Amino acid sequence: MRSSLAHLIPVASLGHAISISLPPLIPKIPGVTEPLYDIVPLLPILQAPLPPLDSPPFTASDIKPKKIGYFWTGAGNKRNKGISDFLATYSLDDDTFGTLLWVTDVPSSGNDPHHLGTTLDGKTLIGGGLLSLLKLQDTAFYFDTSNPYRPTFKKSNRALLSSIVDEIRAKPDGGFLITYMGSAVGTSPGRLVETDADFNIIHEWPEDVEGTLNILGEQFNPHGLSVDFERELILTSDFVEPLSILKPSVTGIKKANTLRLWDLKTKKILNTITIPDGGGIQDVKFIPGNKEGAAVATAVHLGQVWIIYPERKDQHGKPGVAELLYDLGPKARDTTAIYSDLTQDGRFLYLTLTTANHIAALDISDLNNVKRLDDPDEVQPTVGPHYLKVTPDQKHLLVTDYFVQTGEIGLINTPADFKALYIDILDDGSLSFNRTIDFSQEFANRGGGKPHSSVVFDLTDPENPLYY
Repeated sequence: MRSSLAHLIPVASLGHAISISLPPLIPKIPGVTEPLYDIVPLLPILQAPLPPLDSPPFTASDIKPKKIGYFWTGAGNKRNKGISDFLATYSLDDDTFGTLLWVTDVPSSGNDPHHLGTTLDGKTLIGGGLLSLLKLQDTAFYFDTSNPYRPTFKKSNRALLSSIVDEIRAKPDGGFLITYMGSAVGTSPGRLVETDADFNIIHEWPEDVEGTLNILGEQFNPHGLSVDFERELILTSDFVEPLSILKPSVTGIKKANTLRLWDLKTKKILNTITIPDGGGIQDVKFIPGNKEGAAVATAVHLGQVWIIYPERKDQHGKPGVAELLYDLGPKARDTTAIYSDLTQDGRFLYLTLTTANHIAALDISDLNNVKRLDDPDEVQPTVGPHYLKVTPDQKHLLVTDYFVQTGEIGLINTPADFKALYIDILDDGSLSFNRTIDFSQEFANRGGGKPHSSVVFDLTDPENPLYY
């Protein structure tokens, strides 16, 4: 089901992209559309494009903590029940930890809220919908956080050539770079999407003929995204073809082994970097402060961490070389997902091994002598850890215990306990499990909550707020 080159190049050659936003095809009619959720069965691939149901009430708090956690969340009940997806805002302060501040609904349901990101000024959040296209919904949702304690829904949109929003990086001049893992119908190729400062989609890269041929010639389903603004380089990592995780899949899950190295200015692909038998390169991140501008990438099938040297030349004279950095051991093999984050000094690397129910910690301050800080045989208090984030003060690790559950229509249904873990980072980089927020209990009136990702605001110093 690959799109033909003849279809793609005329659109790409326009030099810009167009974002669109459409309401549900079936309008909301009180007393009429609500019962349809119990009547319309789950369908293969596309779902009935019904509007979301009204959300149940919640109890807000008027406290104004210094540290705030935003969680991009779906309702825990089945998708055909239709309660709105939402952004949950919590206190992360020591004395009021886990206090719910606000809930912000969006005009969608069942999109399986995915990654969440913030602008550099902390005024806007963006959350992506992993399964939005199944109900023909928008794929990116924007929130106004000018008042950080009361976020409001701002707008939503979707791209023309691509879908499945994954990783998000803010641009210094406003707007975002975003990986869209699938084509408009969830196949390969996806796109690297760019918005302007008003969050309108202005490009779906690549747009040149050579780049288009590149992503048509080899599976291009970008999930991981990292940007080195000083070196003017981008790395994206290819994970899986989204449509292949849904039934009826005749090919099985199609996993990728590649990363793309891009020129930031031109958005041209400089090289395709292969990790042999990687089986899904889910994540890539530049190491802060590394003298060679190196990045770490996670190979899910292998259960390994690889290092990418973007300025070293390969055997063909092209920039970008991959080398094995660390093998996480047999319990990390085929754990469905391995996502990562680093401390800002580039010393410590943390990785979630989703179906192994484990969070690994590495000291990578000496790349020639990586030290493991966790016990791989330890039973940790986590089920299905995925998205993780080192807090701005570098003292905690925030982990959300939910990856993907496609239900009856899909092949990936990873166990999860739907918690947010607030883990202490000790001086040596090791982890001490401490506090949690249980979304199953917090949102029992929504059938529970499925928190996939988070953003943290640290307002401890009003003159130098931190947003991450």
